[in-house]
Formats: sequence, structure tokens, C-alpha cells
Amino acid sequence: MKFRGGNVRSDLMKKGVARLPHRAIFKSLGFTSEEINRPIIGVVNSFNELIPGHMHLRSIVDAVKAGIRIAGGTPQEFSTIGVCDGVAMNHPGMKYSLASRELIADSIETVCMAHPFDGLVLVPNCDKIIPGMIMAALRLNIPSIVISGGPMLTGRLNGRDIDYSTGYEAIGKFNKGVYDQVDLDLIEEELCPTCGSCSGMFTANTMNCLTEALGLGLPGNGTIPAVYSKRIRLAKKAGMQILDLVKNDIKPRDIVNIKSVTNALAVDMALGGSSNTVLHIPAIANEAKINFSLELVNEISSRTPNLCQLSPAGIFHIFDLYMAGGIEALMNELLKNDLIDGELLTVTGRKVRENVKSAKILNNEVIRGINNPYLPDGGLRVLYGNIAPEGGVVKKSAVDPSMYHHKGKARVFNGEEEAVAAIMNGAINSGDIIVIRYEGPKGGPGMSEMLAPTSAIAGMGMDKEVALITDGRFSGATRGASIGHISPEAMVGGPLAAVNEGDFIEIDINNSRISLLVPDEEINLRLKNWKAPEQKVKEGYLSRYAKLVMSASKGAILR
Repeated sequence: MKFRGGNVRSDLMKKGVARLPHRAIFKSLGFTSEEINRPIIGVVNSFNELIPGHMHLRSIVDAVKAGIRIAGGTPQEFSTIGVCDGVAMNHPGMKYSLASRELIADSIETVCMAHPFDGLVLVPNCDKIIPGMIMAALRLNIPSIVISGGPMLTGRLNGRDIDYSTGYEAIGKFNKGVYDQVDLDLIEEELCPTCGSCSGMFTANTMNCLTEALGLGLPGNGTIPAVYSKRIRLAKKAGMQILDLVKNDIKPRDIVNIKSVTNALAVDMALGGSSNTVLHIPAIANEAKINFSLELVNEISSRTPNLCQLSPAGIFHIFDLYMAGGIEALMNELLKNDLIDGELLTVTGRKVRENVKSAKILNNEVIRGINNPYLPDGGLRVLYGNIAPEGGVVKKSAVDPSMYHHKGKARVFNGEEEAVAAIMNGAINSGDIIVIRYEGPKGGPGMSEMLAPTSAIAGMGMDKEVALITDGRFSGATRGASIGHISPEAMVGGPLAAVNEGDFIEIDINNSRISLLVPDEEINLRLKNWKAPEQKVKEGYLSRYAKLVMSASKGAILR
């Protein structure tokens, strides 16, 4: 295989007399001289037996390696960590979820610098693992392609589709007396029926879809079901395609730029994706050396209609999106209406326009046309105001329109556990605005997801009556008037620290505003007398993380 400029990165570890000992190591692994002389491709496998999205990744990676060999390369597989947000939810383990993103990126960087591969295939499937791998690829900037494990099939019970978020809402319904133990047992059995990333437009599936939109994944990466043999074939194609990227020296930063990030945001808005993307896209942009501002989110949202309402915003799931034409059909609809740039390079070696031009919308309710959107603007909105000078994020597409403008009394809790107890004990009243603080990147530390309180509110039928704001974040499965990422966070003396029980807060989603209805002089006086609480974690990785992590408005990247 010939390379542009004649440069072969793996020569650093295998070529010449001085590399005799190195070649001996390869041969101790069972490689022949012929295999050593071929391009060597790193394959990052996040397989584990902890996460349903990862339990089948050995088969995906085997297919990737077959594709690499078909195309004339030599694969070398290595692993990285992954934690399941679903299992980590609502206990101290959730503090480690977002923080694991940096460990994943750092571990891949470490291996790929120590073992200079010619190219890299990244095989993730869940929340922090996908952005962590993309961050590593951009940081390393060697030819790379992402192939995910794919989405879980939708659960089915009593003639209706159910998913992971149904389980949390069932807890609220049980506490309200709507469900009994028999109902809970039935739901538990059917909620998560297969391997794959949980079946709604939650964070994992949002990020897998946006990997396509960024140009780093092959068409189908976001929506082909995990259990389909078509996913195995796609993995083989990814393995073959990485050799083409190596041959032509096409690197991640040749693909990811401000225009491709803008494309990804437009797709995000049309999909109504997880609010966590507003953490991950800035972190990805940072690794790509792109000057990114949260202002871009509202700019793209204002001109991009919301064309999909997938769970938790609606009744449809990723499988329905796949059957309706997938991300390619959605992107083609956006392209035809000049809402994305079709001239950008992708890992197929072709432009966006060429990748999506033949895709058609096959179900006009799952993917609506531009002339009949669910909402005239995008699924995400960044709110600003005296309580959030650097912004707070809401998934507008999952909010009932009656809550777009809401004024209510603050119910203040210094942690998620306090708030959940109050909700479960019936201490929250219609109209209240729940404030959960000291859960940000530093305060958590780790910025816990708040699926337990938001699902309890929804399960008790109060999602059209009660709002929640936090410097923590929300699961992609959250619905309702839930505003997260309030920045600066309370732990660093952000205005959220000045909110008192009984203060009034006004939320105005359509106008991107959130305000504490207290005079500025009073807020300043409260902050002057405020003292930071003691750090919750004093040793180990989270202690170091808390010292280094930046604001959620910067993507919670490390300094």
C-alpha cells in the first residue's frame, strides 16, 4: 500500500536494524513478517460485561478486524473502560460517569503514542465512551473511524413500547398508587430486551447519531440495531475503510471543523437530542482546536426546526428512526433546505451530499418534513440570566408547551438525595421550582445526572406543573422543564449559591431566559457572605478531577 508522502507512522516501532527487538515482540504475539510490514491499525474495544451496549462488542470488533485484514492491514486490539450510567444512576457512582470521559480519552492517547499505529478504529457504544473516543481521535489526529455497537431494540408491554425511562417513571407511579408490585415486575422484565444502547434518543444514541453528522462514522452508524447482522457488515466496512483513510492520509481534523460541528448541531436540533451533547460537543471542539461558544447552540436552534420527537420527548424510538430512513434521510431533508453544509468531507472519502443524496424519509411522523415540524425551532435551548450568566441547558422538545414560561417558588436542596426524598414524600407542590445545587463538575464532583428526580416528577404526573434547575446535568431520558448545566456552578460561588428557599424564579424558554427574581444588590450581598461547602470527595481520582475540571459551559474539560 502506498501512502501520501511515503510516511508510515508504524515504522517508528518496526522498521530498520534498530527495531529488531521490537519486531521480535510482534512475533512473540504471533505476527508474521508479512503482517508486521502491513499498515498496523489500532482497534479500541470498550467491551465489558457491565453495560448492555457493550456486551456484544467482541463480535463488532471481530468484524472490524476481518475488514482490516480484507483491505490489507494488520489489526491490533486494545481496551478502554466504560461505566453504565443506568447502573451508576442515583448513587455515588454517578459522580464517576462524566469524569470517566477524560480517562477514556487519556488512555487511548497513551496507548496510541506508545504504539504508533497507522490508523485507528474506535468501537464505543454508550454515553461517555463515545465522546471520550472521539476526543482521543481528534487529539491524536491520525486516520480514524468510529463504528458503534448500535441501539437496543425497543421493549414492548401490553401493546405499547417501553424503554429505560419507563422504569424510572414507574417508580413515581408506584409511589402514587397507580402501579402495584405486579406492574413493576412486568416492566422490569421487558424494559431492556436486547444488547445495545438504550432504545430512546438518550445520550448514547444521540452521540452515535451525531458521529455520523460530524463525518466520523459511516452512514447507518447511529441507527442500525445492535442485533442486526447489518451492523456486523457495517463493522467490516469500517475496517476496510480505515485503510483507505490511511492511504489518503485523511485525519480527523481534516473532517471535524466548525462547519461539521455546525452540521452536527443542526442534526441535534432536528432530532431533539440529549442535553448532554452541550457538554460533549464543546469538549470535542476543544480537541479539534475549534473556537466554540454556547451562543452557537441558540443560533443553530433558532433556524433548525425540530423534525423528530423520539423518547423521552415522544412515542417513537431509535428503531423507528432506523425504519424511517435513519440519519441519512434526516440529513438529506436538512440539506435540501440549506440547513447543513453538503460539501464537507467524511470518513467515507466522499462529501456529506454524496452520502445522503439517495436517502428518503419513509415515515413522515417519525421524521417530519421541514414544512410540518414538531417545533419551528430546535430541540435544545441555552438559557441565560442572572442565575446563569454562562448559561443553562434545556431539552425544549421534551418540555410541555405549558411550561415554556413558568414562574414559581424555589425549593432549594444542596444535593440530589435531599431533592428525591422531598419529591417521594410529597413535599413538592404544583408550581414549585426545584433547585438542586452543589452537583456541578466541581461540586458533585462529576456533575451527576438527575434522572431519578425528573422521572419521579413525571411518574407522579407533575411534569407539567413543576420545573427543576441544577448545576448538575440530566440523563438523555429526562423529560419536563428541566434546566441543567447552570453555570457558573454553585461550588465556585455562582449565583445559584445565592438562591434561598421561597425566592421566585422565572423561566422563559422561548426567549432563552432564566431569572432569579431578587434584586442584584441582594444577590451580591448573599454571595459576599457565602462560604463554599466542604468538598465531598477528598481523595482518589475525583479529588484530582475536581481541582482540574472547568465549567460546564466549557464542556467540563480538564485544564
